[in-house]
Parts: sequence; C-alpha cells; structure tokens
Amino acid sequence: MSKYRNGLPQMKGETVITDGGMETTLIFHEGCDLPLFAAFGLTRTEEGRTTLKAYYRRYFDIARQNGVGIILETPTWRASADWGARLGYDAAALEAVNAGSVAFLEALRRAWETPRTRCVVSGCVGPRGDGYSPETLMNAGEAESYHAPQIRAFAEAGADMIGVLTMTHVGEAAGIARAARAADMPVAISFTVETDGRLPNGQDLGTAVTEVDAASDGWPAYFMINCAHPSHFAGALDEGAAWTRRIGGLRANASTMSHAELDNAETLDEGDPAALGRDYRALLARMPWINVLGGCCGTDHRHIAAICGACVGNGRAAAE
Repeated sequence: MSKYRNGLPQMKGETVITDGGMETTLIFHEGCDLPLFAAFGLTRTEEGRTTLKAYYRRYFDIARQNGVGIILETPTWRASADWGARLGYDAAALEAVNAGSVAFLEALRRAWETPRTRCVVSGCVGPRGDGYSPETLMNAGEAESYHAPQIRAFAEAGADMIGVLTMTHVGEAAGIARAARAADMPVAISFTVETDGRLPNGQDLGTAVTEVDAASDGWPAYFMINCAHPSHFAGALDEGAAWTRRIGGLRANASTMSHAELDNAETLDEGDPAALGRDYRALLARMPWINVLGGCCGTDHRHIAAICGACVGNGRAAAE
C-alpha cells in the first residue's frame, strides 16, 4: 500500500531531492551493460540489485546529511511495451518488472527512512520513443492506452506517485496524465527542451504545460524540466507567468551540449558540479517555490551534493 500517495512531502512545501543520471552513472561509472539504455534488467539479478542498492544509498545519504526528503525513482524509464518488446519482455514480464521495482524500493525505504528524511517511491515512466528526437507524436488517447498498463502496475504495487521523465510533446504527456488520473495516482510530468528552451517538436514550454493541464483537468501534481542544462531553459522561464508556478522541480543535465551532440559523444561530459549548483541556486532565487531538486544525464551523487550545498539550508536561504 502507498505510504504517501495522499500527502506527498514535496506537495507540502518540503524540499526533496532525487537521484542523478541513473543510466549514465551505471554505464560510465559502474561499467554496467544497459541495452537500449534500460536499467530495469538489473532488478532481476542479485548482482544487479546490489548495484542498484549502492546507487540509491549514495543519494539517500546526501538527503539524510542535508535533512531533506528523497524521491526514489524506479529504474523503469524503458519498461514500457515497445522498449520491452525490443528487449525480449512480454506484457506479463513487464508487469512483473514494474511491480517488482516498486517492491525493491519499498524495502529500501523500510530500511533507510527517518522522520527527517522521508522516502517517496515513484514509478518512473519514460517516453515511448526517443527522448531526444521523437519519430512519432502521439495524441492523448493513444498515449493513455499505451502507458496505462505500466501505470496500473505501479499503482497496484503501492507506489506513492508516478514520475514521468523526458517528455517531448504534449500528446504523450497529456495521455500519461489521464492514465494516472484513471489510476488515481499523483503524477509529476517532466518535459525536456532543446538549447533554445523549446520542446523537441518546437513548442514553447509554457504552452505545453498549459495544454497538458487543459487536457487532463489539471491532474499533474506539478511539472518538471529534465535532460537539459539550465543555460538551455533559464531564459524560457518567466517567473511572473502563471504557468511557471506549475514548475515544481528540476533534473538538469551536467553538460551544456545539445541533445544531438550528446547522442554523438563517445565520452561522458560530467560538467562542473559546483557550477551546476550555482545555476540551480540562481533559478531558485527567481522561483523559490521549486522544491524537487535532482539531476539527469551526466550527473551523479557529486552533482546532487553540490546542488544541496548551494540550495538547501543556508544555501537556499541565501537564494531567497
């Protein structure tokens, strides 16, 4: 049974962190083989679960040291039908993976959670297509049907919320919001943007947020931005606009490179953790209501520690 579905700490104004770039960390730092960038296969072996436990533990320790909560995202960004089929998983196998991933994180929560560091278990949903350059744009109805099985699996397994990462267009995001509403699950929807601050299909971020809210009766608990550097989207955020108040979290890339450049890179660009922390602090000075802080491609526990140092406690007080 969900522990926080009806009262997420971040919806009560508490600062929470997330992990960084799970797949890039596991591939480049841990030497894991992740076909198609899919981390969920690690949950199926003892060795893989040990690797994941150590990965999550680093972030939990950062949260505990800073006196904040943490969102534990399941490693299921690729655990939907099309990607699963390419990896040899049928519907039943994917349901077991998604439910098992929630159970895995619930066990970590039971072992680690403290009154000051509450752990939210989030079922992670990724895009049906390429998160950098989608080949097919879905309408909301198609997306709702496609993503509903994964979301139902998370709900039935007792996840607290749904975390949607790297959305590239409104139709898919709106469909996922509707599927989450049908399952009575809080959902946070995160868009990715290009270097011009626009979605990969060219739409501006504010219009995308507004249209998803309109298409789902405002179901998303909040929106986020991920898989882009702050320099790519800082100029697209108008803190005086109503839609910007719907942005509740950031999961930025370490690198300032574009998606195309990252796709073609043979080495990991880790950027500068301290500089990324300063970028977050500058954004929070403009939008102090943002309280979900994490990372995406190229970031690891060092970047999240730097973000906490710049934005949590005294760092946040200075930003405000």
